[in-house]
Amino acid sequence: MPLILASSSPIRRQLLAAAGVTFEIVPPELDEAAVKANSTGAGLEIAKELAGAKAVSVSKSRPSDWVIGSDSVVSVGDRLFDKPADRNAALEHLRCFSGKSMRLASAVTLARGGTREWAHGEVATLHVRDLSDEFIRAYLDAEWPDVAYCVGVFRLEGRGVQLFDRIDGDHFTILGMPLVPLLGALRARGLLPA
Repeated sequence: MPLILASSSPIRRQLLAAAGVTFEIVPPELDEAAVKANSTGAGLEIAKELAGAKAVSVSKSRPSDWVIGSDSVVSVGDRLFDKPADRNAALEHLRCFSGKSMRLASAVTLARGGTREWAHGEVATLHVRDLSDEFIRAYLDAEWPDVAYCVGVFRLEGRGVQLFDRIDGDHFTILGMPLVPLLGALRARGLLPA
């Protein structure tokens, strides 16, 4: 049975491929800003809405296939952050994160025939150390543009790990997809061997 990943995220592709999941990529056509604007919830609820909207969007055009949608939302205090629009925005995000706790909510949804069939979300807390402007600029020199697609302006599997004093939460959730619960849901539906 075909399985589709409704995402253009390189890390989500890598996570599924490394876990031995066979899938096709179909990026969703979705106005993420509109989904966020219509959401009444906080970080985790917004991540779930975005993941579900992505999966449903693609599953409507491929009704017999199972579709995975996933998204992450970063907040510091009451402020939600989007992916940085450019390097200057990334610099400002990192300055804002400095010395604070970042909440990263990641969600994943399975949809089929335009209907959400399963969803899961988790939150991790990442404690950002005090970052000097010199460090931020050197970090962006080394990591830009690879972190441009990352809502928290970091790749934990790269130099982004240097941003933090402490991390509380599931590794895969931080990378952008609660993978272990997803693999269980795929097995329960016969999409992976049990």
